[in-house]
Amino acid sequence: MEIAPPHCGGAISKHFQQGDLVHILILAEGATSREIERNREKFQDELSALTIAANQASKMLGVSSLLLHDFPDNRMDSCDLLDIVKVIEQHQPQIVYTHHSGDVNIDHRRIHEAVITACRPLPNHSVHTLFFFEVPSSTEWQTSGSDSPFIPNWFYRYFRGPKFKTQSFRSLSIRDASLPSSAITEAIEYLARWRGATIGVKAAESFMLGRNIVK
Repeated sequence: MEIAPPHCGGAISKHFQQGDLVHILILAEGATSREIERNREKFQDELSALTIAANQASKMLGVSSLLLHDFPDNRMDSCDLLDIVKVIEQHQPQIVYTHHSGDVNIDHRRIHEAVITACRPLPNHSVHTLFFFEVPSSTEWQTSGSDSPFIPNWFYRYFRGPKFKTQSFRSLSIRDASLPSSAITEAIEYLARWRGATIGVKAAESFMLGRNIVK
């Protein structure tokens, strides 16, 4: 299964508790979109720090493996879709969590498109379930009518509380500062409580079910 933290922290924790193997695939490098032109050398220290932070968050969540690729941050629409698809197709998960197609972030939309292509239901394909997650400061920023809205229909109840998710976020707090870290942390907690209220529990994580093949 391929998951991008911390937006699936509750799901990752649940799969880990069930004894599932959880694998994270992060496709874009981060940071370099702050300049007009991509310059990895200028942001090398920050990219290294992001790698360390991603490994720390993965360890906290109990994942089996983490793979980081270097597609250009916020520029993945400049990449051939096939190149992204081929990276995803190297893996053989059964359940995949990926970004929602309506996110404001162009990388999220591009990854969604690539995942759908890579996980098309061909004979003997390993993937039987697709989930789409929401990302604070991206999913809810899309304007009404501009794209398909995120309407959750699948929920994971938090047994470790929403603060566990924000702890994993803090370990990834070296990121694009479009919002202060504290503001996003609050948004994550509020969202977890709101999604919980939707299903009558204290806190929850929500997804859209894209496909579920019952065998």
